[in-house]
Amino acid sequence: MDGRLDKTARTLLRIGDWDVDTVSGVAARGNDRVPLEARALALLLRLAEQPGEVVSLDALLASGWPEVIVSPDSVYQAITSLRRQLGDDSRQPRYIATVPRLGYRLIAEVATVPSAIEPASVVAQSTGPERAVPAAPVDNADRRARGIPARLGWLLAVALLVVFGVAAYQLGDREDAEAAVQVPAASRLQTLAVLPFLDLTDAMNEEPFADGMTEELIVRLSQVPGLRVSAPTASFQFKDKQVPVPEIARSLGVAYLLDGSVRKSESTLRVSVRLLRADDGFVVWSDTYDRPHEDKLAMQDEIAGEVTSVLARLAPSNAASP
Repeated sequence: MDGRLDKTARTLLRIGDWDVDTVSGVAARGNDRVPLEARALALLLRLAEQPGEVVSLDALLASGWPEVIVSPDSVYQAITSLRRQLGDDSRQPRYIATVPRLGYRLIAEVATVPSAIEPASVVAQSTGPERAVPAAPVDNADRRARGIPARLGWLLAVALLVVFGVAAYQLGDREDAEAAVQVPAASRLQTLAVLPFLDLTDAMNEEPFADGMTEELIVRLSQVPGLRVSAPTASFQFKDKQVPVPEIARSLGVAYLLDGSVRKSESTLRVSVRLLRADDGFVVWSDTYDRPHEDKLAMQDEIAGEVTSVLARLAPSNAASP
């Protein structure tokens, strides 16, 4: 399907094996339900407007980050997230193919799924004028007499809604405050899996470095008090597998996933790292590290140390951990 999509109207798009709700951002395939992050959804819809064609980085930046100046690295990270959520593989893509130095193209088939619910206007028209029953005439005095209690009832209903709304708001504030005091670590980082980093270099010859980065992070993070990290053997079973993020999290029994990618520009290696909540796929934290392409072991050690320092602040303390 070519042409601009109306992103304000709810549309169900069939993209490959997935049905994507353009408003809610939920992608469904069988029993899988994957909520796409807002910017990842924006990029997917932009690619779906020109299936099979190359969409430039500038066009994707304009769709995902309108009126915001960000680097192309933001597109790389969002596409990486999108691929993981759709179960795609950058080396043997079924959905999104990388066109080096130009952009990306959607190679999966795209179609609009017809809605099962007819618009109200269509239903109203189908009844036909011959089925309309004329209303009995009512004089003005009757209208006024009937309108007084109706207006009083309406005003009473509004007043009750306001009273209940204020009470619910105050109760909600108290409950939120109590929850914040009683369980301050409930939303903090506790269980985590580090997924194999992706080698996104043009030559795809940095896989050993990417794997080493993954292992180094697992070792470092497993030493953080209060943080439980999935073992390397468990994480690496998903390498090069087309498995949606929620399914990986369920299999490993973790609430958060850390993933990343490695790219290269002349003598510089760029390592991008992101922390995702497994239940909704939202990015909790992300960062990018550019280092000279010299001592790779020192680079792994340095980046792993910085990432560990950040995530250690999100992890519960020893006292809070079970």
